[in-house]
Amino acid sequence: MKYLARKCGIRYQPPAIILVYNEEENGSEGKMRQRIMPIRNFSKFSDCNRAAEQLKNNPRHKCYLEGVSLHQLEKLFSVLRGHLKGQDLSQTLEDIKRETTLDPDEDLNKLGDKELAKRKSLMDETFEKNRKRKEDPEFKYNVEVEFPQDGQLEECEWDAESDDNV
Repeated sequence: MKYLARKCGIRYQPPAIILVYNEEENGSEGKMRQRIMPIRNFSKFSDCNRAAEQLKNNPRHKCYLEGVSLHQLEKLFSVLRGHLKGQDLSQTLEDIKRETTLDPDEDLNKLGDKELAKRKSLMDETFEKNRKRKEDPEFKYNVEVEFPQDGQLEECEWDAESDDNV
């Protein structure tokens, strides 16, 4: 039996992830059901990524959470952590948005390993979202684009010298 996730949300008291899903049998969708997955041993100091991975890999919930991305679960845990810190929902969502958007001017060399891995996974997600596949209706093979030149290309000294030595 396959489960098709429809909605995923969070409950603050007692902390739980709530999943609304359909059971899919023989190609037909069954009736809508709800699964409440309690969150235990989670505090305002907990790591949301680790908690999301543990819940997604939990044998009791694994088959239900196949249709829910790890990123979405991580966001839900971040909302719960913000609630436990005493932040209101709008402030927590603003913090999550700031963490999950990429700043093109940010120097990635100054980040720690965890933050760098998070930024790289965001880049991978953005790439996959924008990627054109052969099956896409707007896919065109061998597209050539000419970019406007802002001016003449400047000759570099090292480039000119290497040509003379050859």
